[in-house]
Amino acid sequence: MTDPWARPTDQSPPAPSAELPSQPPSRDQPGQPGQVEQPAPAAPQPQGPSALAKVKKLLSDPLSVVLVVVIVVALVAAGVLGGELYARSRADKIVASIVGCVVQDGAKASFDPLPPFLMQHVTGHYTNINIETAGNQIRDAKGMKVVLDIQDVRLKETADASGTVGSLTANITWSTDGIRQTVADMVQLPFIGSAISDVRTNASNGTIELKGLLGTITAKPTVVNKGISLQIVDLSAIGLSWPRETLQPILDKFTAQLTENYPVGIHADSVQVTDSGVVAKFSSQNASMPKPVDDPCFAKL
Repeated sequence: MTDPWARPTDQSPPAPSAELPSQPPSRDQPGQPGQVEQPAPAAPQPQGPSALAKVKKLLSDPLSVVLVVVIVVALVAAGVLGGELYARSRADKIVASIVGCVVQDGAKASFDPLPPFLMQHVTGHYTNINIETAGNQIRDAKGMKVVLDIQDVRLKETADASGTVGSLTANITWSTDGIRQTVADMVQLPFIGSAISDVRTNASNGTIELKGLLGTITAKPTVVNKGISLQIVDLSAIGLSWPRETLQPILDKFTAQLTENYPVGIHADSVQVTDSGVVAKFSSQNASMPKPVDDPCFAKL
């Protein structure tokens, strides 16, 4: 007989049910209603050194400091050089245009390398200017060329001047063919007229021969009244006789038109006959430059 209160031996206790852990909803699956999906936190960005730290690091390196100084100096020098070249080019063109207007021919001008042009421009004192004309003409004188050396120019406005010129030297050359063209264009001699067939120079006695169809005039260039004059030394005409006193005023008027009344007091100092023509030296000292109202050629100053 069995005990009804006894625990059955063939029965094992029920195994506890294992609970599966809850899985988070997949990103591809829609969330539960009422739930807001939170964005994932951004990854922290690495922070570089500050600008002040970079400057301190740069200044702590002597080589870097030297490189920075060299770069800065190079940039400043490039800027100054560019300004110097531009200012020189601009000034060369202005001076050339003024001289070209005076002589009625093309001209080239340049300033000496030293002192720097920008320094001269700031002070208004230009130490040395070199000018050369094209050689086509000076005013009405065909075939005449001038090389100018101008020193100590000061731009300072006064009541009657735009500045001063300390020293000016002009070396002029006049070719024989230029003399022939000029005399033919401007001079009407009684027995030659404008039919000048040839011009010859004699360097040994310093004379010029003007040959026409009916005669020849031999003249000697000299300095008269701060200009160049052709003084007649011999006349020869076929079947005609003309007194020298009749022809000399005609030549004087001709040469005065060509070589007198130049600006800034330019005047003739010497003249010499060569095998190819005539050379002359003109100059001026401590002269005033005219104002634009007195000479329009100086308006660009």
